Amino acid sequence: MFRKMRREKCELSKETAEKILREGDFGVLALSGDDGYSYAVPINYAFSDNKIYFHSAKTGHKLDAIKNNDKVSFCVVEKHKVVPEEFTTYFTSAIAFGKIHLAENDAEKLHALELLADKFSPDVNVELREKELSRVNAVSILVLEIEHLTGKAARELIREGLK
Repeated sequence: MFRKMRREKCELSKETAEKILREGDFGVLALSGDDGYSYAVPINYAFSDNKIYFHSAKTGHKLDAIKNNDKVSFCVVEKHKVVPEEFTTYFTSAIAFGKIHLAENDAEKLHALELLADKFSPDVNVELREKELSRVNAVSILVLEIEHLTGKAARELIREGLK
């Protein structure tokens, strides 16, 4: 169902691709948008147990697109270094493919918000954290269940031993 990577020598292990997802700050969520146009939106996220969690407003382009087509991809670029004298870029990246849905219950929504808070606000005081988590019903939580995950790196980084 999913294509094999054309440059197999640049393919990273699943473990390395998961590491990129765990450590990245944001990625680009690609959806099927209005009138056949793709819609790609930069967004922060949390990754756990083969799922990627996003928080979102209760209405908008993302949610409309998901209602029409739940198949999405999500790309995170970890390293990125322009090498002008070689006319190239050294990079590592991961792309997750899967189906996305709204979190189905408050427990799943709270779990996602806790993951996001742990990742992006680990040192915030307890009262502020609890206040934010109490907003569980004020946001939508999107859950991407990964069906296929790839990682890719520049040939030069592969030669240096990145796997």
